[in-house]
Amino acid sequence: MGSERILIIEDDPEIQEMLKYAFAREGWLLSQAKTGEEGLESLRKEGADCVVLDIMLPGTDGFKVLKKIRADESLRGLPIIMCTARGEETDVVTGLELGADDYVVKPYSPRVLAARIRAGLRRKETAASLKDGSSQKEKALRSGSLVLDVERHTCYLDETPVDLFATEFAILVQFMSHPDIVFSRQKLITAIRGPDYPVTDRSVDVQILGLRKKLGEAGDMIETIRGVGYRFKTSGNQ
Repeated sequence: MGSERILIIEDDPEIQEMLKYAFAREGWLLSQAKTGEEGLESLRKEGADCVVLDIMLPGTDGFKVLKKIRADESLRGLPIIMCTARGEETDVVTGLELGADDYVVKPYSPRVLAARIRAGLRRKETAASLKDGSSQKEKALRSGSLVLDVERHTCYLDETPVDLFATEFAILVQFMSHPDIVFSRQKLITAIRGPDYPVTDRSVDVQILGLRKKLGEAGDMIETIRGVGYRFKTSGNQ
């Protein structure tokens, strides 16, 4: 890490200036946009390794920008951090449902945001190394008709591809790598995000709900353990 390009889509000039100096210390290249349209244009022309996206933008709001980015197949693995003053649970859930990887509520410390960005870049780097075959991790995880190719970051159900967001994919990898193990919500997030990651039960439930929907009948393998969390059932326990 060190020369990655970070795209900040934020219309507050004071925040833009604060992040400019904070991120310079990280050695990152910085692109800045004041509107969603400018941000999308910058992404098309210059690309980015991570996007910090405000919700309340003039013109196209952050949620719509997020949907447009995630609609682009080439940008599915791009880390996107929603950064906004709208911290109500419904906003957090909406962002996660649309494919955001993380959510930071204003006011925040630039150091906290930088730490979240570094975590997102590490996940992106790990996914790239798996795709290149540089990891020793098992290539494919299988359960019935569900096949998860870790190296290629693909999921197939009955040989039909299943389109998963980065967090959904990471959760499924954790489940299928540890079948029949019960995970509390916090342990599940800690496993894929690291310790001390703030999370609400509702936000985890939204990710699980979305994952189950995409897996169809195979989603029943993700079992709710009431009062505890979730587990991935093997065929012998279904």
